[in-house]
Amino acid sequence: MRSRIILCPTDFSETASHAISYAVEMANLYQVGVRLLHVVDKPFGDKHTRVLAETQDELNERMEKQAAVEMQQYIDSLEGYFPFESSISHGHPVEQILATAKNIDAGMIVIASHGRTGLNHFLNTNTAEKVVNKARCPVLIVK
Repeated sequence: MRSRIILCPTDFSETASHAISYAVEMANLYQVGVRLLHVVDKPFGDKHTRVLAETQDELNERMEKQAAVEMQQYIDSLEGYFPFESSISHGHPVEQILATAKNIDAGMIVIASHGRTGLNHFLNTNTAEKVVNKARCPVLIVK
């Protein structure tokens, strides 16, 4: 851990921003870098699609471009704070987080948890919990 990059997945939420501050603190302590990762998940529902207006590939490309813009704005807002590496990937968030951690030989994953409980926890998949259970490196969950 002490000499390997810290992976910090983000969905651009306030909770994820809070997790980044922990990642930066750990990175400063161990003198390592931070890689921000945003995963563009498979879209579902009318919110993301236009009826017969675009193909799945066009939709994926549009979502990736939007994620790239959001990632750059996000990094710009933090730039004076710490230099970041960043990447955007497509697919299931848990799978992509774990694959990225393996590919970059991450020393730690710092991930936000939205703290859902009860029925809301049951109905919404908990990415942080699944990452903790499957990761091969230490994972810090931030609420």
